Amino acid sequence: MTILDKYILKRYLVTFSVMLLLFIPIGIMVHLAEQIGKMQDNEAPLNEILVYLGNFSIYIGSMLLPIFLFLSVIFFTSKLASNTEIVAILSSGISYARFLKPYIIGATIVATFMLLMGMFIVPNASKGFNEFKFKYLKKGKQDRVTENIFNQLNENDFIYVSRFDPLRQQGYNFTLEHFNEENVLEYKLSAANIRWVPTDSLYRLTSYVKRSLIGETEIIETKTRLDTIFPFKINDLTPVSYIAETKNLFELNEFIADQKRKGASNINTYILAKYKRWSLPITAFILTLIAVAVSAQKRRGGMGVNLAFGILVAFIYIFFDRVFGTLAEQSGFSPLLAVIVPNLLFGGLALYLLRRAMR
Repeated sequence: MTILDKYILKRYLVTFSVMLLLFIPIGIMVHLAEQIGKMQDNEAPLNEILVYLGNFSIYIGSMLLPIFLFLSVIFFTSKLASNTEIVAILSSGISYARFLKPYIIGATIVATFMLLMGMFIVPNASKGFNEFKFKYLKKGKQDRVTENIFNQLNENDFIYVSRFDPLRQQGYNFTLEHFNEENVLEYKLSAANIRWVPTDSLYRLTSYVKRSLIGETEIIETKTRLDTIFPFKINDLTPVSYIAETKNLFELNEFIADQKRKGASNINTYILAKYKRWSLPITAFILTLIAVAVSAQKRRGGMGVNLAFGILVAFIYIFFDRVFGTLAEQSGFSPLLAVIVPNLLFGGLALYLLRRAMR
């Protein structure tokens, strides 16, 4: 690594670190100012608030790392261009591709940091962040998936609930279907609602109906109320909406496999969360190349024009990421494509801007 590489790489990492140290505390103060009233109203303990703010900084910081990286590269590269340092570097015979080497090294370091953060550190912070939020900031609001819940308990039993009320521990339009080893339906249980009775450690079904098939004969059993037990916990019906965010790489893979086996209706949400962790480091390279291509030329208007363009690109990137993420979660769009398409679009933009800058 030459002196030039070390110089640019140092500016790359130092500017990125300073950007984080400047903006994350500002974000914490703004968030605290907005939520301090709710914390006081709900009597949140000071030690839990301090832990929450630490988790908040990690959780929000991980989401904004690509944007901070993008703006920091634009900032220090624009400064190099305004001081005509880039002109001197390229005039000395160094190719544009060679000039990009320290940026690629810096992006690799940051991408590795993002990958490790997203896989192992952020999940734990996300768990603490969300638990505090629903305990003190959104007290009384539901944090669980509550509609169209479908689960496979084992190879033979399938359950369905149209709606679930976590506060009452009660599900509506409950159905359980049991199949034999030959995949033939043996019986089907249905009830207007199912409720967990903690004092007796059992389930209470109302408007209970059981249809059993014996050969070509159907036997129907009905009861106004039935108290029974099932091989599942009431909370297993409705995992918290943010559960995928709270699991590290290995736990998330196991959780997705388990939810696929159960036939969970919102499986795309979990798969999308997994793919986004892998795509985040790729984003670091794409945004670095776009930032260099945009800011390496000296422009009329200076750094302000480059930063304005950078903020515009950042908002467009967030918009595309949100749109395709929502499509994957709610319309059956492929989670893999939801992650790939924005990166392909901005990857193409990066190549176009680089070729233009090289000319």
